[in-house]
Amino acid sequence: MPRVTRNPLMSLWLSAANRAANTGRGMMMAEAKRQQTALTTATTQDVTRFWARALRSVSVPPPRKGR
Repeated sequence: MPRVTRNPLMSLWLSAANRAANTGRGMMMAEAKRQQTALTTATTQDVTRFWARALRSVSVPPPRKGR
């Protein structure tokens, strides 16, 4: 196997490329997490609102006060 000499310019270039790629990946993952949290919150609120209204309409109406 031939011995490959180190190339400092290539090393610097790859380090910068990896740094940029990881920064972009981190930003993308953070945005995905924000969207996921927002969707979960909205869904939970919708489900809670639905069941609160459904159970309220099924409950026994209050008795009428004299006629």
